[in-house]
Amino acid sequence: MEDTHVHWRVRAIRGATTASENTIESIREAVTELLDELEAYNTLDPDEIVSATFTVTKDLDAIFPAAIARERAHWANVPLIDVQQMYVKGSLERCIRFLIHFNTPDPDVKIHHPYLRQAKNLRPDWTIAQIAGTQS
Repeated sequence: MEDTHVHWRVRAIRGATTASENTIESIREAVTELLDELEAYNTLDPDEIVSATFTVTKDLDAIFPAAIARERAHWANVPLIDVQQMYVKGSLERCIRFLIHFNTPDPDVKIHHPYLRQAKNLRPDWTIAQIAGTQS
């Protein structure tokens, strides 16, 4: 008898960016760019997203990043939440991060963790690994 069970697995994608200032327009631009990068380089079906958590540093309060994500095609039913990032003296300012959990039938799915703008410095190891992975 053939095994017809699909072996789904929960995986996660992290990403971050920065807004140039604390305005609706600037935050919208940064979140849109971050989510565009997420969707361009990951095989991600919004119906398979378990949840997405957005964090912002205390200096960003003009708009919720989740509200921006919810406006995207097919994201209206994705469970989203915003929280304030823990403050650490000297940490990156005006930073927006996300953590997205999703279901996948492919446990070896390639994941691109987008780190943009000044947030590139948060995980330079992933940036180098991702560049090397795309050149093979």
